[in-house]
Amino acid sequence: MNLQDTDFALMGLPERFALERATLDERWKQLQREVHPDRFASQGAAAQRVAMQWSMRVNEAYARLKDPLQRASYLCELRGARIDAERNTAMPAAFLMQQMEWREALDEAADEAALDALLAQTRAARQALLVQLEQQLDATGAPDASQAAESVRALMFVERFSQEVQTRMDRLLDLS
Repeated sequence: MNLQDTDFALMGLPERFALERATLDERWKQLQREVHPDRFASQGAAAQRVAMQWSMRVNEAYARLKDPLQRASYLCELRGARIDAERNTAMPAAFLMQQMEWREALDEAADEAALDALLAQTRAARQALLVQLEQQLDATGAPDASQAAESVRALMFVERFSQEVQTRMDRLLDLS
């Protein structure tokens, strides 16, 4: 193993968006058993420090790969398409209109049913974006990382907005 390997190489997985969570989980457990600092207790402090670095690196890779948004962002970056969400906010007009409609609906939502409807819409949008990302990133031939980066930025918005709706729902339920 090499600390500089990509997360996929480190975990022994193909560099793809679609991956089996059970396979990732099992590989993480295997690697943790190999590099856990306790295994190196008899070899001294230096060996334990190295093992700690490995353990942290394995955990970092696992955390990034198990989250679909982080995994998609990472793949885009590996393929030369920066996400740069803070500065690159350009989105298709249809997506911008959807954002405006959702914001208006959230402003007008007065009850649990309205918030539930918004949550259902964001879940559907999230699922559609995940399918789109798999197609863009795992396409046979030349995957489209620049289009995938746009989809990642859209997914970031959907997830943030969904959190806002959930927070609003939680506040509403706390008041009742």
